[in-house]
Amino acid sequence: MTCVFDHQQENEGVSRRQLLRGCMFGTIGLLFGLSAAGGLGMLWPTKVAGFGGVVTAPRKAHELAVGDVVTVREGKYHLTRTADGLMALYWKCVHLGCTVPWNPSLGQFVCPCHASAFAITGQNLTGPAARPLDAMALTIAADGTVLVDTGRITRRTRHEPGHALPVSI
Repeated sequence: MTCVFDHQQENEGVSRRQLLRGCMFGTIGLLFGLSAAGGLGMLWPTKVAGFGGVVTAPRKAHELAVGDVVTVREGKYHLTRTADGLMALYWKCVHLGCTVPWNPSLGQFVCPCHASAFAITGQNLTGPAARPLDAMALTIAADGTVLVDTGRITRRTRHEPGHALPVSI
């Protein structure tokens, strides 16, 4: 008597077990791949635009008259023109950090929270603010374009004429 084992015919397709194993390893591989890509993405520096980088003022230096104030929302600053020159003043109140708007009827920056008032130079006039508004570094290009470095903020104890960048017209 001979024993003949009937071998199961090989499937030409993929078995259920192989399919599930492939899906499991594929999902694990995808998870690790996305985690690695996210980790590497944090190592690449991003280009800083707006606040924290260099922001171009909407008006050129020669277009500003003495007494003009231009608010630049993208850079969070006020560009002011005085007899001494141009200044970029950080719009954050030095008292509690409120946004300080320009009040053209008073000719001052007035904090809406605690009524601190600042001159066009940023010098504190009244209120609980104990020092002037902070200033940002600025440069004037050859064509008159004003570039403000919002990443370089200077804390001032009082305003001095040397804080303004002279404008030659």
